[in-house]
Amino acid sequence: MKPENESIVTELILRGFTTDKKLQVLLFIIFILIYVLTLLGNVSILMIICMDPHLHTPMYFFLGCLAVLDLGFSSTSSPKMLVDMLVERKAISYFGCLTQLIFYGGFGSTEFFLLAMMAYDRYVAICNPLLYTLTITKSLTIHLVAVSYVGGFLNSLIDLGCFLQLSLCGPNIIDHFMCDYPVLLNLSCTDFTMTELVRIVCASFVMLISLLFVLISYAYIIAAVLKIRTSAGRLRVFSTCSSHFICVSLLYGTILFTEVRPSSSTSHEQDKVVAVFSTVLIPLLNPLIYSLRNQDMKEALRKILSRAMFFQ
Repeated sequence: MKPENESIVTELILRGFTTDKKLQVLLFIIFILIYVLTLLGNVSILMIICMDPHLHTPMYFFLGCLAVLDLGFSSTSSPKMLVDMLVERKAISYFGCLTQLIFYGGFGSTEFFLLAMMAYDRYVAICNPLLYTLTITKSLTIHLVAVSYVGGFLNSLIDLGCFLQLSLCGPNIIDHFMCDYPVLLNLSCTDFTMTELVRIVCASFVMLISLLFVLISYAYIIAAVLKIRTSAGRLRVFSTCSSHFICVSLLYGTILFTEVRPSSSTSHEQDKVVAVFSTVLIPLLNPLIYSLRNQDMKEALRKILSRAMFFQ
C-alpha cells in the first residue's frame, strides 16, 4: 500500500550546475560554444566523407556512423541544458525525462557496439589485408551498424521497462542538469534494488561484450604488427588504429567510472562532472581526434577547400 500523502511525480525540476546567475551566463557561453563546435565537427566529417570518393570505404562509413551517434548523443541533453541556464524555472515533464533516458541510453550503448565493429574492421584490414574487400563488404557494414543500433536501443528499452515499474513521488527536484537513472531512482517510492541491479547488469553486459571484442581484435593487431620488421612499418600500421584506440579509451574510461556502480557510491556533483564529459566533451573530441590524426581526412579536407576556392 502506498502512503495517502504520497504524490506521483508528473514534472521534474532540474537544479542544474549552480544558482549563481553570473556563473550560469558564463557556463552558457562555454557550453554553447562547445555544442556548436560539436555540431560543426561531426557534420564536417559527414560532409567530407560524402564528398570525397576516396573515403567511400568501410572504415570511413563506420566513422560517419560514429559522427551521427555523437550528434545524437550530444543533442540528447545539451539543448535542454542550455535553455535551463537562461530560465528561472528548470522544469522537464515526466515524458520528456523518459525520452532523454531512452536516447541517452540508446545512443550511448550503440556507440560501444559501433566502436567494437570498428575494431573488427581494423583487425581484418591489418591481419588479413588481401581478404579485406571480400570480408568487409558494403552489405556487412550496413548489417553491423544495424546490429549496433538494435543492441544499443534494446538495452536502453530494457532499462526503461524496469524503471517504469517504479513509482516516483515527491520531492520532484533532482540535483542534475539532465535525467539520469541514478538520481531518478532516489525519487522512487518503491524498492528499486532489482531495477538498479538490472541496470548495472545490462550496462556491464554491453561494456564487457564490446570491450572483449575490442581487446581480442587489438590482441591480433598487436601480434601482426610485431611481426613487421621495420619500425617505420610498425608505426604506419599503428597510426591507422591510434585514433580509434584513443576514442575507445575515453568512452570506456568515462562510462565505466559513472555507470557500473551503485547509485549511492558517489556524489551528485561527481555525477554531473562525468555526465558533462560523456555527453558534451566526448562528442566534441571524437571528430577532433579523427580529423587531426588522420592524414586521409586532412588531405580530403584540403582538396575540398582548394576546389571551393577555385570555383570562387
